[in-house]
Amino acid sequence: MSDASSLDNSVACLPKKDREALSTRVMFFCSGLATAAWAGIIPIIKANTGIDDGTLGLLLLCLGMGAILSMPVAGAVATRVGCKLVLLVTLCVFSLLLMLLPLASSTVQLVLLLLGFGFGIGATDCVMNIQAILVEKRANKTLMSGFHGFYSLGGIAGAGIMVALLSAGVSAFHACVLIGLAMMASLMLIHKGLLPFANPKEGPSFALPKGAVLLIGVICFSFFLAEGTVLDWSGVYLTEYQGAAHANAVLGLFCFSITMTLGRLTGDKLTERLGARLVLTLGGLLACAGMFFAITAPVLHWALVGYALVGAGCSNIVPIMFSATGKQTSMPQAIAVPAVSTLGYIGVLAGPASVGQMAHFFSLPVALYAIAVLIAVATLLSLRVKI
Repeated sequence: MSDASSLDNSVACLPKKDREALSTRVMFFCSGLATAAWAGIIPIIKANTGIDDGTLGLLLLCLGMGAILSMPVAGAVATRVGCKLVLLVTLCVFSLLLMLLPLASSTVQLVLLLLGFGFGIGATDCVMNIQAILVEKRANKTLMSGFHGFYSLGGIAGAGIMVALLSAGVSAFHACVLIGLAMMASLMLIHKGLLPFANPKEGPSFALPKGAVLLIGVICFSFFLAEGTVLDWSGVYLTEYQGAAHANAVLGLFCFSITMTLGRLTGDKLTERLGARLVLTLGGLLACAGMFFAITAPVLHWALVGYALVGAGCSNIVPIMFSATGKQTSMPQAIAVPAVSTLGYIGVLAGPASVGQMAHFFSLPVALYAIAVLIAVATLLSLRVKI
């Protein structure tokens, strides 16, 4: 018997709840892996197509628009055919498109590929969160932070794998093929743990968020915006205001990512021990303090400590909010999760742009102070969420 067959049988022999949890973790990991792999080939694609920075920015918006458009659609389809079928299709879609992206030779090709890739990633993110909420309920224990932790692990793994492969002389195309095939192989091993159902259809397929869902969505928007700000602006701040060398510009994001990943992987036990309310409030305060600390730090090393605190503080906010989405009664879950996911993703897109505009008219530190204040406001709003 082959190793693959043995592994498949081992997964199938797991208790049903464990198999469902494992499958959910793998889906989160693959989503993070694909996103990081794409980020790793952006400079290569930019060079291959000869596009300028402005055009690249517009192309990245195509990816975001594809993701935002897909989320309500994916939520509606999942209510009819179940999480499993949607996730099988969407993971295969973004895996195949990831392989094709390095081959793009024109702006038109990139627009179409990025719209499709964003659609696949966004649909997967939405439905895997629906699955995560259902699996957590069926297991009757806190699992959400761990699920999101595997997304962060996938991001770290994707970045590391791409650096290793490209540094070894592997072409971007072959690197993406290897990652795409690995994701589809993983899907074959864990597909039995994907839920063949979702929440039953209640009310319209699409609806604007309201009540508790709107409040949760605004909080997710705020924290996703803060995360997007660290992703795109921490390097600029460290080089221009802390005197970091360009080679060290990524250290802020690295410290943020490490503490966020560790926070999420330990978050379920922490939440069970301290309670979701205390973890939520302390996390928001820690993230706010960390952002202020990073901005006001007199030297680079202390600024890195600030970014590490931001990562630790933010780590369990969004997972707790998604768990709360599954408990609220303002809207059916089938449309609540896509609504929250969409608002969160808009925050990711809006963060870098809004910080850029504030930095242009005022200064980058002022813009970052505004993000710290936003984190504080979102933390106060979270006190009104039933968890």
